[in-house]
Amino acid sequence: MIFKFAAIAAFTSLAVSSALAQNLAIQNATLFDGETVREDATLVIRDGTVVAWADADQLPSGLETIDAEGAWVTPGIFSAFSQVGIVEVGAEDSTNDTSAGQSAFGAALDLSDGFNPRATSIDITRIEGVTRMAVAPSLGASLFGGQGFIATTTGEPGSVIERRAFTFINLGEGGASVSGGSRPAAWATLRAAFGDARAFPTRYLAHSEGDALGRMDAEAFTRAARGDQLMLIAVSRESDIREVISLKKTMSNLQIVLVGAQEGWMAAEELAEANIPVIIDPYDNLPSSFAQLGATQQNAARLIEAGVTTAFAHLDSSSHQARLVLQSAGNAVGSGVDHTDALRAITSVPAEIFGIDGAGRLTAGGLGDLVIWDGDPLEVASAPVRIFIDGVEQSLESRQTKLRDRYLAVDESERPMAYKR
Repeated sequence: MIFKFAAIAAFTSLAVSSALAQNLAIQNATLFDGETVREDATLVIRDGTVVAWADADQLPSGLETIDAEGAWVTPGIFSAFSQVGIVEVGAEDSTNDTSAGQSAFGAALDLSDGFNPRATSIDITRIEGVTRMAVAPSLGASLFGGQGFIATTTGEPGSVIERRAFTFINLGEGGASVSGGSRPAAWATLRAAFGDARAFPTRYLAHSEGDALGRMDAEAFTRAARGDQLMLIAVSRESDIREVISLKKTMSNLQIVLVGAQEGWMAAEELAEANIPVIIDPYDNLPSSFAQLGATQQNAARLIEAGVTTAFAHLDSSSHQARLVLQSAGNAVGSGVDHTDALRAITSVPAEIFGIDGAGRLTAGGLGDLVIWDGDPLEVASAPVRIFIDGVEQSLESRQTKLRDRYLAVDESERPMAYKR
């Protein structure tokens, strides 16, 4: 599942963007490199990748020099779970490709087929410092939401860097509702799906139906069922989490990541022992359903303390809210998570979970995704002042900022009638 930098080039216009990448040195930075914080640091970027840290008096020639004046510099934020670019207006079906409730397919649905890099939510997400994101489907007509993907937030064609990066499965009460109405039915469906996928294509030589999956769904699920693809499983309740842990013990080669895990702290030691990462929303800390009665503000801190690989995401279904992952991380700090651990949870940890080499880190060989901030990145009033993806500086404009600037600059007498009081 490790996704090498050379492979990224095969799926993107990296060769073109490298020609546009800036060779630059950022000096006097409070640098978070994806692991630790360095004061008064100098960072050198060449051809879209990190070359090294350097002393200010030993800089190579031909570099644009940026004096950060002590400002925070971090890797680009990695949104570990979002629906940016596949839905414009959630209530308008024609703009919403997150799920296919009336489709005969589940695991075979490739979400990247519906990705729109020009969606307004892309710019909104990028200008908050998010440079890469995992885009996931919603629950459809079956246990399987489909295939999610990894993309940058450049807003340019070719910004999907890995199609079919993971399979998304909804267990717990969500999976029960589409599998016959109970958790036992959902687990029976999942076990049957494993049998279908592991027996593909032999089981389908004479017909197109397996015990749980049709031919196309079985083929799509084969990689995950054999341990060659990430499997994101949405669960909340402790008992459901423990069932997933048991599944991993039975099929140790599976690459499982939990999403939600509101009661994850109650099985934290077992999750760490099973090497099952989690993607959680520290904001989601109230018992909003019977499956989340154990939800607590300390979920993130307890998971990290137990050694569970923990990434943060804003799990609100609105694609325009993925940018709030920074506030989720700041909220976690307010509830006991170490500041550096919170930064890791939105940079290097999600990059590690999804196997994107070089992302989330500003060390030698790392991708040139970085953000210069006007304050502490986890403070709600802070904002990016410069953003780079693969060493190419990005726009800080969105449709909203353009509208703001347009009407702030217009004289009262020149405003359209609808804007006059």
